[in-house]
Formats: sequence, C-alpha cells, structure tokens
Amino acid sequence: MASVPNLRLLKIFYLAACVVCLVPLLLGQITPLSTGPSKPANAPTDPLNRTTPSSSVLGFLEAAQSGNYSIAAQFLQMSASRRQMEGEQVATQLKTVMDRAFAGHVGGFTVPEGIPQEGVPLGHQKIGTMSSGDVEVDLEMVRANDPSAGRIWLVSPETLAKVPELYDQVEARQVEHRLPAFLVKHEVGGMPLWQWLALILGAPLAAGVGWLLLMGLEIPLRWGSKLRSQIDPGSWRSAYGPVWFLLGTLMHAYLTRYIGMPLLQRHYYFQIVSVLLIISGTWIFWRFLQWSLRRVRNRALARGHAGTGSLVLLGERIIKAAVFLFGVFAVLASLGFNLTTALAGLGIGGLAIGFGAQKTIENLFGGVSVLGDEVIRVGDVCRFGDRTGTVEDIGLRSTRVRTDERTLLAIPNGTVATINVENLSRRDKMLFTAKLGLRSETKADHVRYVLAEIRRLLYSHPKVESKSVRVRLTDIGGSSLTLDIFSYILTRDFNEFAAVREDLLLRMLDVVEDSGSGLALPAQTLYLGRDAGLAKEKADTAIKKVAELREGNRLPFPDFHEDEISSFKGSIEYPPKESPTHKPGSESGNSH
Repeated sequence: MASVPNLRLLKIFYLAACVVCLVPLLLGQITPLSTGPSKPANAPTDPLNRTTPSSSVLGFLEAAQSGNYSIAAQFLQMSASRRQMEGEQVATQLKTVMDRAFAGHVGGFTVPEGIPQEGVPLGHQKIGTMSSGDVEVDLEMVRANDPSAGRIWLVSPETLAKVPELYDQVEARQVEHRLPAFLVKHEVGGMPLWQWLALILGAPLAAGVGWLLLMGLEIPLRWGSKLRSQIDPGSWRSAYGPVWFLLGTLMHAYLTRYIGMPLLQRHYYFQIVSVLLIISGTWIFWRFLQWSLRRVRNRALARGHAGTGSLVLLGERIIKAAVFLFGVFAVLASLGFNLTTALAGLGIGGLAIGFGAQKTIENLFGGVSVLGDEVIRVGDVCRFGDRTGTVEDIGLRSTRVRTDERTLLAIPNGTVATINVENLSRRDKMLFTAKLGLRSETKADHVRYVLAEIRRLLYSHPKVESKSVRVRLTDIGGSSLTLDIFSYILTRDFNEFAAVREDLLLRMLDVVEDSGSGLALPAQTLYLGRDAGLAKEKADTAIKKVAELREGNRLPFPDFHEDEISSFKGSIEYPPKESPTHKPGSESGNSH
C-alpha cells in the first residue's frame, strides 16, 4: 500500500494534470462577457464602451478614478452646454457619492437592451441606491441615441438632480475628517492609505473571529460524536482548514462594509471575495466527498468486496476531477467570462479526444466492468488465455499479473473484459485425473481386481469426494489396457492437492503391484524362455479374491454397493503413519 505522502503527491499531480489540460482550452475558447449581438459593419461604435449599463458605470468610475473628469462627464445625460460648464463638478460629486453611499451590484447588467425590472420603464435600468442621512436616490441609467456612438447608456437626469444634496450629506458624515491627514491625502490604487490599512488589519481580525466561530461550531459536533460513537471526530476535523477559510472570508467581507471603499475598488474586492468563497466551498465539498466515499470503500473492504472498494476509489477520482472543473468554471463565471463558447469547445474537444484516445477510454470502461463484476480480485490466481499468475493490481488502464515465472504481466483492461478469464482461486475443489496403462497380457480378473481396489481406495480416502469417483476400463489397445480415473479432491489449496495426488498415485502403484500385473511401457517387449511372465503367486491370489467376490455376489461391477461405499469412507489413514505430519490419536476412517 502506498504511503500517505505518496498519495498526496499523486493527488497534486492529478490536479496539476487537470489544470495543464484545461488552461490551453480556456485560453483559446473563453472570451470576455459578450455585450450583445454583433453589429453591422457600418454601425457606429462607442469608443467609451457605454453599450451596457454595467460597462457604462464601470467606465465612468475608471475615468473618474484616473482624474479625467472631462471624460467622466461624457457618461452623464445632460446638455452639451451644461456638460461644458458643470460636467466635471457633477462627475466629481457623483464619484464621491457612489464611493461612499452606493449599495448594489454594478456588474450584473450586461445586456445591451437592459434587463426588465418591475416599475422601471423600458430604456431605463436601476443599478442600485445611494443613501446618506435622510436623502436617498436611485442610481438610474437611461438609454440614449448618440449620432456618433449609437445607442448608449448614461446616468439619468433624475439621479443627477439629487447628487448635490446627497453630496452634502456624505461630506457631513465623512469619517476622514477625524483621521490623520497623511492617511487621507495619500492614495494607492485610487484608495486612501487608511482604507488599505483597515483592509490589512481586518485580515487577522477576521481570521480570529472565524476561528472563534469554528470553535463554537465544534461544541455541538463533539456532543453529537459522544452520542453516536461511530462518528470519528478526526474525520470532520479534516474540514477545519476550508471551513475556517470560509468563515474568515465572510467576516472580512462584512467588516469592509464599514470602511467605505470606493465603488470601483469595492467591485473588484467583491469579485475577489466571490472567487475565495467558491474556492472554500469547493474545498469543503472536496473534503466531504473524500470522507464519505472513504467510509463507503472501507465498509466494502470490511465485507470482503474488494472489487467494489476499487470501483469506489475509481469513482472518487473521477468525481474529484469533475468537482475541480466545476470550481474552475464557477470562478471564471464570477469574473465575468462567457462560458457558452468554452462549454461548446469542451464538447468538440471531448469528441476529438474520444476518437484519439479510443483505446484509453476502452481500457477505462473495461476496468470499471472488471471491478464492478468482481470476476477477479487482487490476490486471485487466474488464467488469462495461455498465461497464469496472481493478480497484483487492477488499475485504470491495465491489470497487472505476477506470472509463475515471477515476471510482471500487464494486460489492458479492455482485453480483460473481452477474453475468457479463468479464476483458479474460486475453485471449491480440485480435479484429479489419471490414466493407468496395464500390461496387455493382464487377464480380465486381474483387471477386475485393480478396478475394484482403486475404487475402494478412492472411496476410502478422506480427501476424495466419493460421489464424483469414476474408475473405468476405457481401452484394450494392443500395447496396454487403459484405466481412466476421475475424482475431485476436497481442497482449494494447490500444495495440499499435490500432496493428496501423490499419495493416491503411490497407493495405486501398490494396487497394481498386488494384482500381479504391471504398468505398460511405451515399448515392445521381447519375451525369452527364461521370462516367467506374470507373478504367478500374486496373480493366483488376485484371481482367488475375484472368485470369492463372484461366489458371494459381491463383485463390484459396474460399481460397489452404496452401503459398502459408506463403510469405506475415511478408512484410509491420511497422512499415513509413516509421514512426519501424521498425528497420533487422530486416525481417519472407521474401525473394523
């Protein structure tokens, strides 16, 4: 089994591979959020990108932050003369009011025609509200027709009319008057230093509050784990990191509401917060998925379902990859990218990959089939075609087998799923067969003696299945008389089977020798006068015994009587007394 560090390195490599495969596709397919259908070639274009309510508001904020208030005034709906006289002043006041009193989301209105809203006429869009003290006004955009820029969105005159009054309220409540001058006057990235300082100091404060909340959540979890002893506290402690990260991010976002960040920076800040929330949520789900599937796999292994455990492990890897991709797409969507083209590209790319990696996919599904059917398991001795070995691992692409020659054989799972696989470890008993060739001059009664004694031998042996015993004369060819022996040995271990087979063959040699006959040799024999032929005394004894059986109507042909078979069962001592493995006092068989 791989060590924990190796598993972690494998996970990191797996995630990195997903990123490497995904990034080129995203760079080539994902485009910034579309602002609407394509325009005709002769249609006027707006250089200030005022084609949607969101792009117009963000363009105004960017121009005002850069100090170019003459450009910022171009986003306000007013006459040309008024824009020339008051445009920069109104733009300055509007920027201040939006930074300190705006509540809403400026990035969600990306349709050129506007999003229908209840109580708002067509061609108008309510972005949010600006309030301070007892003064409140809607930030409303109106769609106007500009001869040189076409259809554009501007800040409505109704909103601009309330800006001076709202500006006075904002200035009266301004907290910056109570702060040191150098923290207020100096700005970095459009934000005064005191707000940057508040953001930085808010990070450890939010982390501390998040940790206290996490410790508060641990109390009921500990109490519940005591009531249900099967819950391991260490399992949910693995989610401490992502939960703490989530709580800290939420607390930091909550604290920043009180520092009055400029609207443009606030927009970018909450984009970052949304990305962090998606990462933490995906991280929590990842840990929960890992914990739950690991429990399912351990239960399957505890019940002896090794194939199910391996299948759960394979499913865990696939689901984790899907969760990772979902998190990546969610992050890109929160940043304002259009994923329609990307998803279409993934479909076409997946089809191309499917054709190019047909064998890999075939082996993957073959592995799922092998693990699901549980035809073979790790540790089983199997025969794959003409190769036999012990299964060491069932992976995603191939099954690795340690052969009898101690070589490592890798068979693609697609091949394993289609070929005939013989699982030798699943045998409940093992087949014993033998062909015994007697010398051709052996008399019929001698053959009857050998048949009867070998049957008695097999019926008597405690490791032989009695009902499967079959001993028959099958051939009387010119060179030998062939006996076919068939039975099952009651063992699943090959080494024990080999020992029982050896014991039976040695006892059969004794039977052949006692019959006065002998085994036929694959050669021609030239008999001279001095050759006595068969052993006369033993042959006479065998014939006499067959005659006694015939006279007593006990001749075992075609087979022994069932009562005699029952009396034979277990009468042979195995292992024999001469064997060092024989245990005194544990003799097999019946006493007669």
